[in-house]
Amino acid sequence: MILRQLLSHLPKAVASGNLDHVANGVTADSRKVKPGTVFVAIRGEESDGHKFIGSALKKGAIAIVAESAPDADFDEKVVWIHSCDTRSALGIIASAIADSPSAKLRTVGVTGTNGKTTTTFLLQHIMKQSWTRAGLLGTITVDDGVERSEATHTTPSADILQGQLGAMVANGCRGVAMEVSSHGIEQKRVAAVQFDAAVFTNFSQDHLDYHGSMAAYFDVKKALFEGLAQQEGKKKPVAVINSDDLYGEKLVKELGDDVNVITYGMGAHCDFKVTKIRQQVRGTEFQLDNRGKSYLVRTPFIGRFNVYNTLAAIAGAAAAGIKPRDAVKALAEAPQVPGRMELVGTREGVTLFVDYAHTPDALENVCKTLKDLGPNKLITVFGCGGDRDPIKRPLMGEVASKLSDLCLITSDNPRSENPDAIIKEIEAGMKSKAYRPVPDREEAIRTAVNVAATGDIVLIAGKGHETYQEVAGEKLLFDDRKISRWALKDKIVEVPEEKPERERSYDNFDRKDKGDFKRDKFSDGKRDRNDGGKPEYERPAKYGERRVGEQADKRAGDRRDSRSGERRDFRGGDRRDDRGGNHGERRPFDDKRNDSNNGKR
Repeated sequence: MILRQLLSHLPKAVASGNLDHVANGVTADSRKVKPGTVFVAIRGEESDGHKFIGSALKKGAIAIVAESAPDADFDEKVVWIHSCDTRSALGIIASAIADSPSAKLRTVGVTGTNGKTTTTFLLQHIMKQSWTRAGLLGTITVDDGVERSEATHTTPSADILQGQLGAMVANGCRGVAMEVSSHGIEQKRVAAVQFDAAVFTNFSQDHLDYHGSMAAYFDVKKALFEGLAQQEGKKKPVAVINSDDLYGEKLVKELGDDVNVITYGMGAHCDFKVTKIRQQVRGTEFQLDNRGKSYLVRTPFIGRFNVYNTLAAIAGAAAAGIKPRDAVKALAEAPQVPGRMELVGTREGVTLFVDYAHTPDALENVCKTLKDLGPNKLITVFGCGGDRDPIKRPLMGEVASKLSDLCLITSDNPRSENPDAIIKEIEAGMKSKAYRPVPDREEAIRTAVNVAATGDIVLIAGKGHETYQEVAGEKLLFDDRKISRWALKDKIVEVPEEKPERERSYDNFDRKDKGDFKRDKFSDGKRDRNDGGKPEYERPAKYGERRVGEQADKRAGDRRDSRSGERRDFRGGDRRDDRGGNHGERRPFDDKRNDSNNGKR
């Protein structure tokens, strides 16, 4: 794109130099500059891009966009664009070079403290079922419609973001679901994105180390929705807001009539209203009412908070032009969201879940959901990240101790902080004595699994999908889900001690007299003590035994079979097989009987 055309998108900028040069890319990272690239100097928290202008020029930058005027001896062969807001300029230039990709997509942005990842996953799933191809931008994954790659930021820098949106358009995507973080809004990474809808999930304490206060944090979130009213282009964006949330209700009131608003929740006046929630271990179902129509929604997720995430996805999809009934149908086969209330496995009656919950509100929601499943005990393993919002540490401890039967406090991503110091700050909020500090995260997970008994649930909270652990400036390979699976597999199972088989004594069967043992003699009418005092002739005849004498004749006599009138031969004799086959034939002894005595059925 010719620089003169780029400048038309920055009406307040002042340029010097030859504007007829062609720009083939834009970046805010001097290391990525190539010949023909526009370099945008941005003042960041850790570094100032203006210090790297010289490096960018040496690498062939065709133009510089900066918040300061050029030096007096600056080479006029290079275009210098003076802008008072280079952050916004980066997004605008990147969008223009990529030919405004967000305008060609049904773009739905999702923001809020919790639930962004799950909601965007569900949104993309709905879009793909309706449109075949759809993109995804978020904390876990970037999906351009053809390939998936691991995400580095929830909301990437504007130049990278616009490039990813451009790839989605090129790959035939019709829509995109994207997470929008408070950092992304504050740093204007989405300044040039044209939204069809923006979704507000909820609001609670997080990132106060960056924003300073809850009021400032909320104002940043609100800025995304206020920007919908000033959005350029042909789209008529919609704000989709959880009005059950106190801050969501506040947002609805403060936006007024400036933006078209759709609400969702359990309140009577919600546009998308949920009732009759029924939850089981493997999923949830509820009734959804919208514009006089009712739908039965079934999802493979558990938890009240996931009901809200599902509602947000349905309402967001509707704002993007997808019918609610199509969204509901798609959600019945929604995929598992990595590290979000993820059922890792079950062994010996112990069930283990991994969740990304890293705020007091998220941890409370997850613990309440698992307690509702009725476990014998809930064992929670959690920690707090280093160099991040220390105010929430005792709050996390309070929530976990209140809702768990046993807590193991461990390291999350300690970063540059001492893990033991973080744990002590968490312990300050513990209201129960049923906890144990275990700084090594793997050891904590294995300990939790080994102490769990049948009917218990183990929750590993804080890291979710992450495959690393940040310790003292290093990123070490660590995956809660893998460690948990190994721990379940290696779980110590107590095998009940086998009692030694009782030894039989054969002393009493020795026919020789020993000690005070005397053999019974059946003579002189004496009674047999072993047979209840009956005389020998009154004892029951053994199978095949013949008796002699008058009394034996009286007892046995000429007994006949009451069933047939024939004499029964008690010795077995020439018995016929009366269980089937030819009744007149003798059954041979080698006949393989199909009965229980042969161990077969």
